[in-house]
Amino acid sequence: MKTSGRLLGLDLGQRRIGVALSDPGAMLATPLTTIHLPEAYAGQQEVRALVEQHEVVRVVVGLPLLLDGGEGEEAAHVRAWVERLCQQLSVPLELWDERLSTAGAERALLEGGLSRRRRRQHRDAVAAALILQSYLDAHMGSCF
Repeated sequence: MKTSGRLLGLDLGQRRIGVALSDPGAMLATPLTTIHLPEAYAGQQEVRALVEQHEVVRVVVGLPLLLDGGEGEEAAHVRAWVERLCQQLSVPLELWDERLSTAGAERALLEGGLSRRRRRQHRDAVAAALILQSYLDAHMGSCF
């Protein structure tokens, strides 16, 4: 994958946004932080600051599809949020299937032996890392 910067992965929720960041070579995603939202689906300015701070070249946002692949109310909220974020960023944004990412994050944290409280603190950022890693793996060898 040829890129001159990092990718940012987002797991958007109504109360929190999990954030992950790739390495400069866009091979590995790691959890970065969790943005706590004062109101549902806020946080665009915080994401913009992270994009600038880390010289991000693309943002990947998890799209919460239904198990059958269709889109429900949550997907509509994410699409609307991404549309507002697009107006604030000069880098491309891409939606990526996030089905079961939170469950996968919970499983990974359980296997790591974290307490319930620690799992809750890290779950969203780990879910964002799983989303971003899935995207990176699917685009391995391609050029942005």
